[in-house]
Amino acid sequence: MTVTIEEAVQKIKDGGMVILVDDEDRENEGDIVAAASLVTPEQLTLMARQARGLICLAMEPEMLDRLGLEQMVAHNTAPYSTAFTISIDARDGVTTGISSKDRATTIRKAVDPDSGPADFVTPGSIFPLRAVPGGVLRRTGQTEGSVDLARLAGLPAAGVICEILREDGTMMRLAELVEFGKKYDMPVCTVADLVAYRLKTEKLIKEAAAAELPTDYGEFKVRAFTSILDDRTHLALILGDITPEKPVMVRVHRANFPGDTFSFRESRGRADVEYALSMIANEGAGVFLYLNREETGADLLSSLQHVEDTKDPTSQLDKAVGLESKLTFRDYGIGAQILRELGITQLRLLTNTPKRFTGLTGFGLTAVEFVPMHQTRSP
Repeated sequence: MTVTIEEAVQKIKDGGMVILVDDEDRENEGDIVAAASLVTPEQLTLMARQARGLICLAMEPEMLDRLGLEQMVAHNTAPYSTAFTISIDARDGVTTGISSKDRATTIRKAVDPDSGPADFVTPGSIFPLRAVPGGVLRRTGQTEGSVDLARLAGLPAAGVICEILREDGTMMRLAELVEFGKKYDMPVCTVADLVAYRLKTEKLIKEAAAAELPTDYGEFKVRAFTSILDDRTHLALILGDITPEKPVMVRVHRANFPGDTFSFRESRGRADVEYALSMIANEGAGVFLYLNREETGADLLSSLQHVEDTKDPTSQLDKAVGLESKLTFRDYGIGAQILRELGITQLRLLTNTPKRFTGLTGFGLTAVEFVPMHQTRSP
């Protein structure tokens, strides 16, 4: 039904178009994507007549800064923070700016590295979008996806996107998008597959520090790894000798400050940490991977308000600040890269939910055994 990211990238590189579909729990929509540097008037006409959505130019921030394009609004209240800048037309080589030929001229001028603010007038008929640095690994939208596809194709990091609508103006869904793609020679790919591809093919971590860490469970070595995506630092606590030839006991734990620190009764965070470390100590070797998470002061204040407002504060606090520490797909990717950096290829994984760890082989890891934790609520 969908093609591989490699196939989609090749299509973009060849000057073709693809359909990029986001997640069901997001917009659940499909956009036509073309490389901005290669887009043609004919492709823009097809978008306007057959897709019927808004034609936009997604660009990496450096390009927009070079053109001096400011955000459309100072305070973005859009549901998914879609980052429109002021609209543009090329100053020269166009008439009204709205024809497919004029729009192609404006788009190609915008991605020309020699262009600057003086080459454009505002407002215009092209709507630039500012992609988030880090692409789909930071924001899983078609804006970032189109920029990533162009970059992976070896082209300037900018894409032309247009939502695909039915004739009645409602959004097409996946089955219809596949048929639409067949009709117009546009393979369908997903943002989720693009995320997975980048996690598997790009190095996203760097080692930041190392130290000896004496604990109640033995002398661990701690190595800190920083994600180049968001500067979060993750910790790997290592006991004993780790070799690729031997399966290694591993616990992956997503950090959660209140649960890990204060031992709330309904949260097993701290108990999970202690139990996993004791299991690794009994084994004589293993790795406890502590994945940091984004948590703001507002998150903590919100959790305290839930405690105040409910009769069952501990269980409500679990829900409020996520003390069950559910791992995201990006967490899996970053964690997998750290484990590979430690020389681990075979895992004896400490978890009560093996199904959450399917797909590890794509990251070069094999779970040869799932070792149960002591309580059923631990992931």
